[in-house]
Amino acid sequence: MGRAEERRARQRGGRRAAPRRSSRAAGKGGIRRFFGIKKIIGAFFGLCLLGMLGFIVLYLLIDIPNGANADAQQETNVYKYSDGSTLARKGDGVNRQIVDLAEVDEGVQHTFVAAENKTFYKDAGVDLKGTARGLLNTLSGKGKQGGSTITQQYVKNYYLTSDQTISRKLKELVISLKVDREKTKDEILAGYINTSYYGRGAYGIQAAAQAYYRVDADKLNVAQGAYLAALLQAPSQYDWAVASDTSKKLVRERWDYVLDNMVEMKWLDAGERADMKFPVPKDPQGAPGMEGQTGYLVEAANDELAKQLVAQGSATDLDEAKALVDKGGWTITLNVSKKKQAQLEKAVKETLTSKLDPEKRDVDGDVQAGAVSVDPKTGKVLAMYGGVGYTEHYTNNATRSDYQPASTFKPVILAAAVDEEATTQDGLPITASTVYDGTSERPVVDANGNEVGFAPPNEDDVDYGDVTVQEAMNASVNSVFAQMGVDVGMEKVMEVASSLGMDVEDEQAVPAQTLGSMGASPLEMAGVYATLDNHGKKVTPAILASAEHRDLAVEMPDPIGEQVISRTAADTVTSVLTGVVDDGTARKSVRENPARSGQQVAGKTGTSDFNRSAWFTGYTPDLVTSVGLFGEDSKTHAQVTLQGATGTLPGKGRVAGGSFPAQIWAQYTFGALGGKISEFDLETNQGAAVQPSQSPTISESPSESPSDEPTTEESTTSAPPSQTPTDEATTAEPPDDEATSSPPVSPPASSGSASPPDGDDEWWQEEGE
Repeated sequence: MGRAEERRARQRGGRRAAPRRSSRAAGKGGIRRFFGIKKIIGAFFGLCLLGMLGFIVLYLLIDIPNGANADAQQETNVYKYSDGSTLARKGDGVNRQIVDLAEVDEGVQHTFVAAENKTFYKDAGVDLKGTARGLLNTLSGKGKQGGSTITQQYVKNYYLTSDQTISRKLKELVISLKVDREKTKDEILAGYINTSYYGRGAYGIQAAAQAYYRVDADKLNVAQGAYLAALLQAPSQYDWAVASDTSKKLVRERWDYVLDNMVEMKWLDAGERADMKFPVPKDPQGAPGMEGQTGYLVEAANDELAKQLVAQGSATDLDEAKALVDKGGWTITLNVSKKKQAQLEKAVKETLTSKLDPEKRDVDGDVQAGAVSVDPKTGKVLAMYGGVGYTEHYTNNATRSDYQPASTFKPVILAAAVDEEATTQDGLPITASTVYDGTSERPVVDANGNEVGFAPPNEDDVDYGDVTVQEAMNASVNSVFAQMGVDVGMEKVMEVASSLGMDVEDEQAVPAQTLGSMGASPLEMAGVYATLDNHGKKVTPAILASAEHRDLAVEMPDPIGEQVISRTAADTVTSVLTGVVDDGTARKSVRENPARSGQQVAGKTGTSDFNRSAWFTGYTPDLVTSVGLFGEDSKTHAQVTLQGATGTLPGKGRVAGGSFPAQIWAQYTFGALGGKISEFDLETNQGAAVQPSQSPTISESPSESPSDEPTTEESTTSAPPSQTPTDEATTAEPPDDEATSSPPVSPPASSGSASPPDGDDEWWQEEGE
């Protein structure tokens, strides 16, 4: 072989050698990967084995408790006034009566299985997926979740607690497995329906049957049972008596779900199911000892405590928190003053309820009153009036938020304007002396001069012509505040409303909201006005002073919060609102009340669409009180008119904010102040409480086209109260001449000049729809 052939052979050999070396290297890498995977698999199975061994140890160590847990035994709650005297005791004995499963119709039994655990009769008492999900949620801090079987829920209710801890969930799992082995399914189902919390203070199906349908458990039909079974998912949300429209829709869907599952499980005939109608529960009945205002105060305190338990993490949701409160053992002290509470009740009785006679006038049976009184410096709720009586009318009128606050919302618009330093569409700052066109049904326009499709009428369709903001507030001119809301920006208005304490989360920022078309409660409006009174520092009315329990520590939040609007904005609104009392829609009931004795007062009236509600929310430097009257059909609970109530009001008999609400406010407030006279400490140069420092600024009339020249005519800075602001305003009824015959004692100075359109024969009737 020549050298050339040897060289080629070596080259070929070299090329062949390389793959052999590569193959050996690849083989070593594959072995390493194989042993790495084996380690992972081994570690996984090792952990599983340890978990199984740990569970076996737990299974051997954890026994079924001999009796019920302490939380299953209800104790008495003691409620006290702010002075320490006893208001009420609630919870003597458990509102629970154990019934045998045989006493409950089989179809009703199946509603609970269909609602909660369709595999109940086949499973081993636990849902491993649901429990694993629960453990993961607990570890990640997500809290409560569904997925537990009926057996697990029974074990939690009867043997354990609702603590969201790993140890409790593991105990629940082990005990549920043992309970399923040692008890029959009927015994477990009986335990479940007898220990579950249904709301309205009812534990167990017997108490629930009485609370919702006024029958014993053995008289429940399948439709009613399906509602009670659906209720367990969210008792406080699904209680028909207090449920929102959304919640009513949800519970109806849940009810349908339960019955459809029963058809699927062959427990209910499809034809029978199709014929079933939703069984609307009866109204709640107050427990003995809760008569009069006591029940309203107790339930308001319970609700506030439940919210705080959720806020501090002692309960995962309101249903769980309310169950903790209802189980008892609490000593609860309210901020309510026993003396002021009696004064408020007396004012409502003497001013309103003593004049109602449903036998003479059907409308008198539809009148509901609610009121809340707050200390603006501390946020304490000093008095609350919830209605004719807790055992007669379950809904607390002081905390209900299903009626429109109407024109009591107008100060919020002005607060937003001043706080945001907003301007009119021709660039002028919005102040108490800014002039707007008060023509009734004037179309509201945007910054580009385009109509926005909203043209609200003034009360009785009165045209005011050019009026200052102060005059417009005094007379509650709808057209002015509708335009002002758009000038400020409705998003900003709603943002300020929220910061002041109104619940507007689900409300649209549309011009119609300037008329107060959202829902609000006297408690809510008292908080809004207390924040204004407190110079813009947030006031969240608090009925609870303290709540003590042997197993739980509760810290009460400070009712006084941060500065939410500027002091100038808050004080300007207060100054302007003194004009409503001295020159406006509240003058007859408040300004001329002989007990006023020169006390400075700010406030606003309100009358909603079709006279379904009437309001007066007013304040002094030391006391804020919101009074609302609501038209509620005594049988259907639908919203109805108040017009004609008592038969004593002149003219059309419209119940306006300046009538009974302002009268109640005045009698209560001037009595509660005990003769103490105070003045507002205001940092503003605007409004009726201070002498005007400048001539009115005149806004371009939004009803004119953008190309028109703005008006330059100025109105007088301080027209006599009896003089109408413009020629257009002379179409209104003449102002109340009686105001000049009985002047108040030392009323504060006022720069307002417009009077509301309420002549001698109809002085009650003012702003509104």
